[in-house]
Amino acid sequence: MHSTASSALQQTRRPGPLFNWLAVITLIYLILVAVGAVSHGFKGFSGGAEGAAQIFAFANNPFVALLLGILATALVQSSSTVTSVIVGLVAGGLPMEMAVPMIMGANLGTTITNTIVSLGHIRDRGEFRRAFAAATVHDFFNLLAVFIFLPLELMFGLLQQSAEWISGLLMGSADMSMKGMDFMKPLISPSLDLIDGAVAFLPGKGPAIATIVIGILLILGCVTSLGKVLQQVMVGRAKELLHKALGRGPLTGIASGTLVTVMVQSSSTTTSLMIPLAGGGVFTTRQLYPFTLGANIGTTITALLAATAISGAGAQLALTIALVHVLFNLFAVVLIYGVPVLRELPIKAAETLARVGSENKLLALGYVGGLFFALPALMMVAVK
Repeated sequence: MHSTASSALQQTRRPGPLFNWLAVITLIYLILVAVGAVSHGFKGFSGGAEGAAQIFAFANNPFVALLLGILATALVQSSSTVTSVIVGLVAGGLPMEMAVPMIMGANLGTTITNTIVSLGHIRDRGEFRRAFAAATVHDFFNLLAVFIFLPLELMFGLLQQSAEWISGLLMGSADMSMKGMDFMKPLISPSLDLIDGAVAFLPGKGPAIATIVIGILLILGCVTSLGKVLQQVMVGRAKELLHKALGRGPLTGIASGTLVTVMVQSSSTTTSLMIPLAGGGVFTTRQLYPFTLGANIGTTITALLAATAISGAGAQLALTIALVHVLFNLFAVVLIYGVPVLRELPIKAAETLARVGSENKLLALGYVGGLFFALPALMMVAVK
């Protein structure tokens, strides 16, 4: 009798974990759709690749080029798109001296997406502090990389010369296409089409703005829900497996981040999916740090493969600037993560900002708006 009652009780409890995992999958999909909607909306509002090219027309010195790279990526919401535009512009005659800082700026601008995702935890001070730290460690790593490598590039042409040498060796390689590798786009396209259809009646830029708003609201709602569900499912064996995947050491973490980002074709997506895990306390900023660096490396594949599809006189120039992106991230990981003093700086800066930002939410919002939009936009107006 007792065993029968116990068996019945276990049967009634079994759907719980299954339901939770289905909820996790659904919420992750909705976050992917939300990130895609924000990106899609920003592209529509800013003019996409053409808008990015128009922004780059303002570049007249390396510092402004850097800021314009940040602004273009923040508006288009895709470093892959922006770096591919830069590859095309270089093939069309954009000076390499302007293109290299633009690549650095695009690399920094792409970190805005996971920072926006971290705002989904803003209602809970503890969760927001953990999520915001995990998101902004990406910002501070890329900022530090720019502070180190931009002066070296201006003085010695370190990245350009290295990339030119490698491109000379690779010019015989076959053309490649990204279409066969990008499985994320067809996965979320039906949902994005539904959103497009729902807002199509709005005039002018209205559909783009509405799509952005829908994406942000989805992020806010889904991230909060996902954090709660993950706290329930990330116990026991599931938590142990995930910790093994990301916690075997920095090299494994970097390799995992690189591989996942190459597969989904978006460092924004890769890093954004980690933020709820940080907010829920499943992983610390320090544990997710190597994974983030791997995402930085993985995102360079888009421009690299786009460059190999360019033929003619500008082919080697296009490949060179794409390799600059690869080398910039590789050198940054080796130097910054390889030197203990430098390795700790992004973590300490992110945790300090998160602690202050969790106590003053307006300061956190001001940081996002100032770094990614206001400062680059003011510089663009100043040089107009």
